[in-house]
Amino acid sequence: MTLMDVLVDFARTGRIGPLHCGMPLTQAEDLLGPGRPHPAIRMRPHIDGYHHAWNGLELSITQRLVSGISISLRPGSTTKLPPLVLPDSESYPSTVLREDLIAGLDAVGCRHDINNRLTFGEPSSILTQPAHVCAVFFTPGRDNHVPHRERLYLGVIHKHTA
Repeated sequence: MTLMDVLVDFARTGRIGPLHCGMPLTQAEDLLGPGRPHPAIRMRPHIDGYHHAWNGLELSITQRLVSGISISLRPGSTTKLPPLVLPDSESYPSTVLREDLIAGLDAVGCRHDINNRLTFGEPSSILTQPAHVCAVFFTPGRDNHVPHRERLYLGVIHKHTA
């Protein structure tokens, strides 16, 4: 399994393996191990809307349920995902071009539309159907070491419940 396989499957289904919105945090932690809770959660354990992180994977938590899933990437570097998400890989290159993700989605018949709420100026965003997963692309920052500075790279792919 590759990073692109994980991203395309998430965009198509809204799930990452057994992880899905609506599952209890305890069940997610049973699968992933204990995450790093946002500092606000450490101060007030039952506060809503903050995330637990497992390196590049974050789960937003509301009423002790997973209300959002996101994978953050930093073009030009490497990132880590838990083995449940990307087996046999502790770290991987996190450079994903917009056109490569689009081609992956097209190859599996995953419909996607421009997300007008997050497409303005340089950032670009798509929303997949029917899973409603949002992928946001950016031109690289000056600290991102990529070969094509003018191209759009995936920064985050996420799903949130309403």
